Amino acid sequence: MSDVWSAPHHPAPVDAVVTLPGSKSLTARALVLAALADGPSRLVRPLRARDTDLMAGALRALGVRVDDDGPSPTHPDWLVTPGPLRGPVTVDAGLAGTVLRFLPPVAALADGAVTVDGDPRLRERPNAGLIAALRALGVEVDDGGRGRAPFTVHGTGRLRGGAVTVDASESSQIVSGLLLAAARFDRGVDLALTGGVPSMPHVDMTVTTLREHGVDVSPTDRGWRVAPGPIAALDRVIEPDLSNAAPFLAAALVTGGQATVRDWPERTTQPGAQLDRLLSQMGAEVTRTADGGLRVAGTGTVAPLVADLGEVGELTPVLAALCALADGPSRLTGIAHLRGHETDRLQALDEVLTAVGARVRQLPDGLEIEPGPRRPTRLDSYADHRMVMAAAVLGLAIDGVQVADPGAVTKTLPDFRERWAGMLSEPGDTRTTPERASPGAPATEERNEGGVEPGGVPR
Repeated sequence: MSDVWSAPHHPAPVDAVVTLPGSKSLTARALVLAALADGPSRLVRPLRARDTDLMAGALRALGVRVDDDGPSPTHPDWLVTPGPLRGPVTVDAGLAGTVLRFLPPVAALADGAVTVDGDPRLRERPNAGLIAALRALGVEVDDGGRGRAPFTVHGTGRLRGGAVTVDASESSQIVSGLLLAAARFDRGVDLALTGGVPSMPHVDMTVTTLREHGVDVSPTDRGWRVAPGPIAALDRVIEPDLSNAAPFLAAALVTGGQATVRDWPERTTQPGAQLDRLLSQMGAEVTRTADGGLRVAGTGTVAPLVADLGEVGELTPVLAALCALADGPSRLTGIAHLRGHETDRLQALDEVLTAVGARVRQLPDGLEIEPGPRRPTRLDSYADHRMVMAAAVLGLAIDGVQVADPGAVTKTLPDFRERWAGMLSEPGDTRTTPERASPGAPATEERNEGGVEPGGVPR
């Protein structure tokens, strides 16, 4: 890890307007559904980052055409054309949980063997619940008894489907992966949960997205039922990634300035939408702008946070960094599942926050964080994009914070450091704004009947 980034120290108030690229979560779901749809689909302003490029590459390997297309050569749309799914093929999932858990149900519909592997850390990420569910649905999966990657899905070109009981306690992506492909199963799926699911808003996102594609999905007493049937092709404009907004909005609290994220959706299924509530609890003034942005203003004092983050675990690293800079102790709970993310995020946050002077106690499902005398240090990124973002927030207040392997941000926001520098430049500067993918892009438009108004909102 020869690359080391000196996180900018910036005690002066920020004054920035930020435009962010598309949502990773929505891009991943849109790619899978477009690959299984009954015709070509266009994704407008998709996120182009390592995770989504890996998903596109995996689908291409299975026989789906995913072509760059659109008016911008630097931020093109994706035109997705379904094709017969086939193996044998080996798929590189990198460190992407979406590929690890969304692709195997698609692979079960392929004719031939599909092996899923990736980075060394991917082999530690839990996936036993998904593998067990696929076997219960009639799929042969060879995982050597590990319940983790690498594993091979032996597809036969179709999947029986039907009733299945699923343990998704380690990741909501297990549920989403099954639901996304279920309409293509012979019997659909009647999915029952054995326990709780973390990050439930991400399952809500999946259900909403399925309905926008005309899929019949309904809640049951124990889970969800998806009826077999076609998945309608759909042109979709991808919303900005609200989880990636977290460090930029947090900068307003740390510096006592203001930051505005453009194009904040009025209605969304993204868990990052809860940033307004959480940052308000930490002392921010949060307002909507007349042109559809979200503005956060801080006073320079960060209030401590006591919160259950079970639904918004992806926001934990940045919120924990804010807690280390707060004026009192914080307690974050409901996030035991973060131990199975890109890294063991609870352990990583313990190490990082302790290194900059905070006192941290790990709980079975979270962290207690008490600010202490701040000190400069060199931090590891743990190959985790969110840990780089957390370190950037710490660096605003602590002179001398360095981050090893900052390139981990390529997972979801490849030009994060450039955007961060743009935010910290002249007041009101908008160099954090990338070239728009399709300035005149149409609103979401359905090609087949599926009950979707322009903009992707169910009728």
